[in-house]
Amino acid sequence: MESEQIVKIPETFIKEAEFLARGAEVLPGGVIELAKRLKKSSDENKPLRVKLGLDPTRPDLHLGHSVVMRKLRQFQNLGHQVVLIIGGATAMIGDPSGKSETRPGLTKKEVDENAKSYLEQMEKIIDISRAEVVNNADWLHKMDLTDLLKLASNVTVAQMLVREDFSKRYNEGRPISIHEFFYPLMQAYDSVIVNSDVELGGTDQRFNVLMGRDIQHAYGNDYPQMVMLTPLLEGTDGIQKMSKTYPEHCISFTDSPQQMYGKIMSIPDDLIIRYFELLTDLSSQEIQNHSEQLKMDYVNPRDYKMKLAKTIIIDYYSREEAFRAEEEFINIFRKKGLPEKIPEYNVAEGTSLVDFMIEKGLADSKSEAKRLIKGGGVKLDNEKIFDITRVIRFNDKDSLILQAGKRKFAKLLK
Repeated sequence: MESEQIVKIPETFIKEAEFLARGAEVLPGGVIELAKRLKKSSDENKPLRVKLGLDPTRPDLHLGHSVVMRKLRQFQNLGHQVVLIIGGATAMIGDPSGKSETRPGLTKKEVDENAKSYLEQMEKIIDISRAEVVNNADWLHKMDLTDLLKLASNVTVAQMLVREDFSKRYNEGRPISIHEFFYPLMQAYDSVIVNSDVELGGTDQRFNVLMGRDIQHAYGNDYPQMVMLTPLLEGTDGIQKMSKTYPEHCISFTDSPQQMYGKIMSIPDDLIIRYFELLTDLSSQEIQNHSEQLKMDYVNPRDYKMKLAKTIIIDYYSREEAFRAEEEFINIFRKKGLPEKIPEYNVAEGTSLVDFMIEKGLADSKSEAKRLIKGGGVKLDNEKIFDITRVIRFNDKDSLILQAGKRKFAKLLK
């Protein structure tokens, strides 16, 4: 039966669907159903409307976010309409996906500020000028009680409790607020309003995006959206998913080329191919070749990490910046040198080392600064510091070089 379906769909749409689906789970119907939608879009000269909801809970993005955004870019490059939904209403509830307790909501001011930052950073990947950008507060905040009851009537409590995070909390006796049930309903109603044909999301969004299909159908759409679930990218430790909760293992869009390069070089060898698959536009054949070569005894994984780092930095900055970052990495880590440019700061004698690190962005928090020091990750003039109460003393020197972790440096001036 499936082979008959393939025959009816021109090869060009099969190949497009396979390209778009690489590394993702496509529901329902997989590649064949997506190819049908692509063909229908072409026949009707009507681009697919491809939705991504964004709850701007923090002001910055990282490479984990880029996995789904790169999919959006692929759809956009094929001529389809990207629809970005800023969660002005949903972010004020907080997505309960994967959470063990109720998430704090955000204020309207926080949402607006974070959304502006999100869109500015997303321009590194997506052509925002060609995207349709809307805010779900524009319709969700206008719903009255009758509208809300109609929306809620389409889902039972039993259906909600099938959701793993809700089920776990319920069985463990931890509270679930009623308003949290409305989060997936509100996200699903967004699909009704924007009339999406495809919704993208990480694998942790499975329940939410599939509900979008159900709610579209309940509101009269007999051809509801497909969903495409992209993997959650591991951080540079290879264990936790990439998150600003673990800044030392997170590669941010706002990281400098040098920071990006150094962090990518620190990933475990078994993440090299996964990063190539999810963070670059290399063809499946090229990635397969890399995978086979990495199994050879004579191949040094470091060389492939260097290629990966350059490929990613070219995407976010430029070829020149990528090669400059590589030169600096070689200078610091192979030749034990220092970066070409080190920020300089005038520092008062007796300043707390921990406080200085936080103030100048060498650590994101007091706990991270203390953890770095205790672990031997902080040096003053190449001497490891282990005392978290250490204050900065110049003694007979006019300056000191402070190194925090592998990639952050500062020159302290008396």
